[in-house]
Amino acid sequence: MIDLPLEPALQPQEPTRVAEIIVRAARIPPLSAEAAFAEVQIDAEKVRRSQRIDQALGSVPAATLFRRADSLAANPTTQGLSLRAIAPTGAGRALVTLDGVPINDPFGGWVIWGQIIPEGIGRLDLVRGAGSGPYGAGALTGTVRLEESDQEGGLLDFSAGSRGALRAAALGRVQAGRAALTLAGSHETSDGYVPVRGPAAGLADVPMDLLNQTLSGRLDYGFDNDVQLSIRAAGWEEDRGSGLGSNRANASGHSVSATLARSIGADGLSWKLQAWEIQSNLFNSSGAVSAARNTLTPANVQYRTPARGRGANAALRGETGLASGQMQWEVGLDARFNDGETQELFRYMQGEFTRGRRAGGEASVVGGYVDASWRAGPWLLAGGLRLDQWENKSGFRIEDDQLTGAVTLDESEEQRRDEVMSARFGIRRAMGNGWSARAAAYSGFRPATLNELHRPFRVGNDLTEANAALVPEKLKGLDIGVGHEGTRHALSASVFANTIEDVVVNVTLAQGPGTFPRAGFVPDGGVLRQRLNAGTVEAVGVELSGEYRIADTLIVRGALAWTDAEMDGGSAATQLTGLRPAQAPEWSGNVGADWQATPTLMLAVTARYESDRYDDDLNLRVLKAGWTVDARAEWQVVPNAAIWLAADNLLDEEIETSMTATGVAGYTAPRTVRAGVRLSY
Repeated sequence: MIDLPLEPALQPQEPTRVAEIIVRAARIPPLSAEAAFAEVQIDAEKVRRSQRIDQALGSVPAATLFRRADSLAANPTTQGLSLRAIAPTGAGRALVTLDGVPINDPFGGWVIWGQIIPEGIGRLDLVRGAGSGPYGAGALTGTVRLEESDQEGGLLDFSAGSRGALRAAALGRVQAGRAALTLAGSHETSDGYVPVRGPAAGLADVPMDLLNQTLSGRLDYGFDNDVQLSIRAAGWEEDRGSGLGSNRANASGHSVSATLARSIGADGLSWKLQAWEIQSNLFNSSGAVSAARNTLTPANVQYRTPARGRGANAALRGETGLASGQMQWEVGLDARFNDGETQELFRYMQGEFTRGRRAGGEASVVGGYVDASWRAGPWLLAGGLRLDQWENKSGFRIEDDQLTGAVTLDESEEQRRDEVMSARFGIRRAMGNGWSARAAAYSGFRPATLNELHRPFRVGNDLTEANAALVPEKLKGLDIGVGHEGTRHALSASVFANTIEDVVVNVTLAQGPGTFPRAGFVPDGGVLRQRLNAGTVEAVGVELSGEYRIADTLIVRGALAWTDAEMDGGSAATQLTGLRPAQAPEWSGNVGADWQATPTLMLAVTARYESDRYDDDLNLRVLKAGWTVDARAEWQVVPNAAIWLAADNLLDEEIETSMTATGVAGYTAPRTVRAGVRLSY
């Protein structure tokens, strides 16, 4: 018998092996150059334990919103983030990005922090110091880089707390073949608290209730050759009371972005292409409160503020091994285009608004950059250069009489444009035994927002006029730092010196009562201000941080920041020379501990301190220094379920966040207790 060979189709087959495909968001990793600058990474687990991302940023001293109140209580127009206590502003002097997409509001520059749930963040990097290189416009005092999580599975978090607070948040990610879908959302309500307390409070002082809801989805697809595509869409709405009568604010919006990126391939090249659009809207009402704070007279209703931001960026990165070391370089282009307008009613007389206002315009920044670093042995050298062109155009302000329709004011802004060159350079050396030293010099700029250029606003009895002639702020600075990392500890210290030129300040022009051109009537106890490029701010500071692992289950940490900032008002605002910028504390710091008391029980406590700050440009309204203590306990009942209890402002301290001209203080939240359950799968 002759054995014949089997037909190929009948031959025994080896099992087909399919390479595992890991689908991630389309992104390229941070530049290796960042190690030469003042970069801080906040642990993702610490972010997830926070109700809001801006609360997690509070672990870094002087990384704060414009006022002391966090975004759970702050009006949308004061949710701008600034890094280092040089000169905070409601528009914010820091750039915040989510997977490379700027999330600063296209009209006001602030960040609606409630649009992103902390549970969905996989990485948070904070770079202090002006951003050039890949960051560009808006990164005046630094950049916050957020990355969404790529972790498989999901979680559900339900909690209830003081003053009727309820929150539900969910995150889920599933992968099928080359595609992965991530969904995240939250719904949050609270009856709020009354910001003015004690004998000063009147019938007009009411709780600041809150309703916040957000939903986002991201589709990732992995191609061959390490190319990833991500498409993300999100929507959000935040409605809140202002704590004063019927005054309210509502911020809403939606966004969409598409990113195509390739991680480093065999040829040492990676690249990214990205495009995005954000549309936002703001409702905000204000009124004049009586001396006894028992009645509120409507003063202004900003009933609609449609705004749109569009942008695109592209980057090409290469890594090359040289005989002298490893070199990484990146070249890129980016563009941002914003347009929007405010639509308002004002001048309330005899039970109705008698005037209407529309004001707005268009703003854009287009730029390119090159950034490079060279690493050899213990040395890292890094540098970047940017060239940007900013433009403001189509600016207008029209006011009319609501009864007759007659136009009472008709102004238009001349088209303005200019170029700005910015740069950064850093050097870092590992000195052995865990020690390292670095030094950096940098410059950056921030164009005025459409809000600053065109929208007057009112807080209580204080009025602030817009200024369509504002030019961009420019910062130059340097910092020097040392660090040490051991097996059980980490320490860092840095000193910095920064100068902001043409700084935008709300400058006091007159005291009420009185009637003024364009602004109208300012009541008794109020002031009239206008946004001006008011000279320069000179600031020097020291930043210290450290942590020590006392045992495998116990870590203590602390951080301290001191900033000496001083205004030089120049010819535009001589009265400000020698004063401290508003809302800029001299000292801020925190100490805390995390203790894994048992394999299933975690305890954490953090104490935060901030020195006096001023609520106004003239340094007349002093907000007192204060301590707060926050605590949290988390018990892992079973591997996929935990219950937690948290107390913010545990000692129920009264921390001032605002001050009127008549000495009436507003406060941050009193003691707040929350309890919840977290399920993971």
